[in-house]
Amino acid sequence: MIASNDHARSYYRATANAMQQRLSLGADLSADVCVIGGGFTGVNTAIELAQRGLSVILLEARRIGWGASGRNGGQLIRGIGHDVSGFAKYVGEEGVRYLERAGIESVELVGQRIRDHQIDCDLRWGFCELANTAAQFAAFNAEQEHLAALGYAHQTRLVGPQDIQQVVGSTVYAGGLVDMGSGHLHPLNLVLGEAQVAESLGVLIYENTEVLELIHGDRVQVRCAGGTVRADTLVLACNAHLEELEPRLSGKVLPAGSYIIATEPLSTELANQLIPQNLALCDQKVGLDYYRLSADRRLLFGGACHYSGRDPADIAAYMQPKMLKVFPQLANAAIEFQWGGKIGITANRFPQVGRLKQYPNVFYAQGYSGHGLNVTHWCAKLLAEGIHAGHSTGLDIFSQVPHMTFPGGKALRSPLLALGMLWYRLKELA
Repeated sequence: MIASNDHARSYYRATANAMQQRLSLGADLSADVCVIGGGFTGVNTAIELAQRGLSVILLEARRIGWGASGRNGGQLIRGIGHDVSGFAKYVGEEGVRYLERAGIESVELVGQRIRDHQIDCDLRWGFCELANTAAQFAAFNAEQEHLAALGYAHQTRLVGPQDIQQVVGSTVYAGGLVDMGSGHLHPLNLVLGEAQVAESLGVLIYENTEVLELIHGDRVQVRCAGGTVRADTLVLACNAHLEELEPRLSGKVLPAGSYIIATEPLSTELANQLIPQNLALCDQKVGLDYYRLSADRRLLFGGACHYSGRDPADIAAYMQPKMLKVFPQLANAAIEFQWGGKIGITANRFPQVGRLKQYPNVFYAQGYSGHGLNVTHWCAKLLAEGIHAGHSTGLDIFSQVPHMTFPGGKALRSPLLALGMLWYRLKELA
């Protein structure tokens, strides 16, 4: 039986590169910056800080990539999240343009990191947004025009219902928008590779090192069972797993369950029938489906975001019918992997990035709401700018968007949101 601190029994874990075991913290240490959290946010913040000449210690309660960074759908898709134009009242029109550009440049940042350090993570370019209704497909035309107006450098093309089989072997969609500037990859191998990059820059990484207490002051003291780290600056990069380490932030993010199944390896013929161009795909439903092929031709099918706080007893039994609605051709395909994890959801579906008002030497980033693969990397860059230079225009823009605390306290916030999302799903069916 795998210990709870080890990685989930996922396809990613089974195909991970060089999953080294790191030591736990065993002494009192000091650094310019202490980062808590060994996912994309924490590891990339450490890289950005080390590149700027700061000493960094990173503490991870379990293993590098243990949370959503090592379990997600692996879809590297442009955008900060949902439509950012609604935040103009907080950030102004120029701020909205910045956020739109950041949604594009963040994908390019990930691609650049992979190229610069030759990280082996099965990166493939190409993504298709799928319309469930004719109205959704009609809206893709405006989206494509808006991308062109932004100067989007990558090919996009509309695929009507008559041609949708060119991108997905399913009859349930009303069209799609192909974007060759987005893509898919093996997320656990990406974060493991990035951790090696961080260490090559001098970052000290400690795994299985749970933080027990934060003692604030001009120098933050981060107390763990095996020692205490003292640092000028603290970065909280725990996202859905922050829990009560910092109550001012934990109530602003709801940990929601998301689930993935992986089939047995498919024949080349069947894989090409399902996804002829090896794109990442995602639909438009409230409880969306997202899927892609792995490097060894498995279908990785995910979705079913759960806000109740209760995971399905049998993920495969729960997810397989959803997959078969899209691909009945897979009725005889064995499900070889099933796993889930927690993503951090915010009330406005916009990431929370900034510093604590009460403790200005404490920075944080969280709440990517399912768009974390690229946005984590961008937020890491902003945090490093703010810490190193004392100012970051991008950090200021993100910080101007207000974030509510979920009502109901720790016990009730998940059930209340689950009821709210049920209403949206019922409305979708009406």
